[in-house]
Amino acid sequence: MRDDLQDLVDEVSRVLAAPATLEDADFTLLAFCAHDDSGADPIDAVRTRSILTRGSAPETRRWFEDFGIASATRPLRTPAEPAAGILTRLVLPVRHGGEIRGYLWLLDDGRIDPDDDGDPALERAQDLAADAGRLLAGRAAADLGDALADVLDGRPGARPPAERRLAERLTGDGLQVLVALCPAGGAVPRGWRLPAAGAVATVVAGGAVAVLVPLPAPADLRPAGALTAASLRSLPAGSSAGVSAVRRGAAELADQWQEARTAARIAAAVDRFSPVAHWGELGAWRLAAQIPGPDPALRPLLADAVLAATAETFLDCAGSAARTAEALCIHRQTLYYRLGRITALTGLDLADGDARLLVHAGLRAARLRDGTRPPRS
Repeated sequence: MRDDLQDLVDEVSRVLAAPATLEDADFTLLAFCAHDDSGADPIDAVRTRSILTRGSAPETRRWFEDFGIASATRPLRTPAEPAAGILTRLVLPVRHGGEIRGYLWLLDDGRIDPDDDGDPALERAQDLAADAGRLLAGRAAADLGDALADVLDGRPGARPPAERRLAERLTGDGLQVLVALCPAGGAVPRGWRLPAAGAVATVVAGGAVAVLVPLPAPADLRPAGALTAASLRSLPAGSSAGVSAVRRGAAELADQWQEARTAARIAAAVDRFSPVAHWGELGAWRLAAQIPGPDPALRPLLADAVLAATAETFLDCAGSAARTAEALCIHRQTLYYRLGRITALTGLDLADGDARLLVHAGLRAARLRDGTRPPRS
């Protein structure tokens, strides 16, 4: 990208026949054209300092920002300030996605009229400024993705500064959720890109895509819903997604990632949550997700898919034979036969509360481990 920015600055300088400098929105120098030391090119204290120190002093930044450069959407001119050794400049705002990404500065000696919409050289320079905006936006997204990766990886040294960088991007009240997108097959398709806007940061982590999404209010999950829906349409059929609980700031992102991944795993295995599960809606499934595996007593039951589905449906229906038979579309006598077989296989009587809890939690844990939905007959 550095070479691309340098080529772009050289082209702007050539098109407008003036020394050009590119800085980001924080006035950090990114690229500049070579200066002609014969005296043909103008130079002032601001350009000299920027090149030598790779940036500008805070008072210099404030002086230029007072002319509205941060909100400008078209070229403008800043005046000279002889007492401070500042020459007049043509400023091309570098924007992308509605945000200021940086500035192209040209020491043109006042030759170019920023309001001349018929100047083909100025029009070409504005197109190049738009190209710079896209490049800088891509760099910013990659940097924030790296920060999110540092937080989710849990590396102690890298985590605090990464959290601060992400928190700076969470505007307003800093409310956000973390979304986990889990592609079917366990791998993100080659070349796949997030199809919707609105994310602060995105990174691929452990075969899933982590997306940090800011929210306008604690109960307003519409931004996450819109992004998740668009993303699932662009992923292979059978993909799932999970949405964490709402938090403020970036200090609990690692916990949110665990919530989002768990919710996505449940969405993949449980019809009523598919294809998107929200952590706050999962109820007892959150507890089942923490169980490493079913009790050994359930192994014979798990080997019989029909009986396992019968037991799970019976327990989901709170032990109601009528509701269970209706849900499974079987005769009640068939249900009683199957319940007897379950007791014979496991030694567990589903009329007993402790046995019910053990079987129910174990069946759910097995479903999440295997990622399969049971037959319903």
